[in-house]
Amino acid sequence: MTIHTRPVHLPTVDFSRFHGSAAERESFIRELTLVLHDHGFFYLTGHGVPQSLIDDVLATSKRFFALPEEEKLAIEMVQSPHFRGYNRAGYERTRGEQDWREQLDINTEGQPVAAGPDTPWNRLYGPNQWPEALPELKPLLLRYQQEVTRIGIDVLKAIALALGQPENVFAEIYEPSPSQLLKIIRYPGREAAGSDQGVGAHKDGGFVTVLLQDTTPGLRIRTEDGVWIEAPPVPGTFVINSGELLELATNGFVRADVHDVVTPPAGTERYSVAFFLGARYDATIPVIPLPDTLKRGERGVTVDALNPIFREVGINHLKSRLRSHPDVAARHHPDLLHLLDLPTRA
Repeated sequence: MTIHTRPVHLPTVDFSRFHGSAAERESFIRELTLVLHDHGFFYLTGHGVPQSLIDDVLATSKRFFALPEEEKLAIEMVQSPHFRGYNRAGYERTRGEQDWREQLDINTEGQPVAAGPDTPWNRLYGPNQWPEALPELKPLLLRYQQEVTRIGIDVLKAIALALGQPENVFAEIYEPSPSQLLKIIRYPGREAAGSDQGVGAHKDGGFVTVLLQDTTPGLRIRTEDGVWIEAPPVPGTFVINSGELLELATNGFVRADVHDVVTPPAGTERYSVAFFLGARYDATIPVIPLPDTLKRGERGVTVDALNPIFREVGINHLKSRLRSHPDVAARHHPDLLHLLDLPTRA
């Protein structure tokens, strides 16, 4: 019989302590160091995002998904070479299998950038697609994107201190403009889904993820020793998790944990809003020299033949989008499909 010494639940971190007194901040950083090594996932309170904004984002997201299908398909992702827009359930894939969720993807609002042979990731820059039938969605989601970007960068500063580094150690690889991928998501009930896979088991590719859940559970995290932990919604919190960029930068001291989402029961549905803070696409992730007390906890970078990790941020992110959205890849980027076969260089 296997005895698990770690608790089978996620820790809760009160982020207001990071902005509190010197003693509170020091105690917070010590606890965060342990959380990062043991979990990589935690609930965040004290984040400062108004509940009114959170409620408005969830309510307006539900209105978007309730639009007639033709209104949503008018901004279907396959029309965007920048991987922005709406996807029907089953149109995104994880490890080759269909994810049963419909979603709208946006990223940093901008203009297309010329891409050359050495900068294929520039194809990811460009404008978002917005629904004409719901004009209030654009300013609302862009405001929310700013708020969760603030949270993500603040959490990243706290993580840097927890790793014994200056708080701005990661700034040189995300400034002046980090990747700001935001998804509003609806998971249909099991009777409407093609499988139990809301989202298949995977790791997130950025620095940190800031996840807002509604009231329906479904998120699960797999610990290093193979135990699946459920992460049900907790009012007033975000779920924070570390991504592959932190695993690369810390040689595995911070692990990007595998997680998935189970399709909700028949007769129900699940809504969430996921924000992925990433580095600049032209950045390369260094290995941070950890203090000796932490270096002993390095576990090395995970090697997955089906999902290699690259230190070149742009290639890493581009590979992920090509893999997840084969319809967009086939229509707009057939010359880049060879990137899916690159061996790992982590």
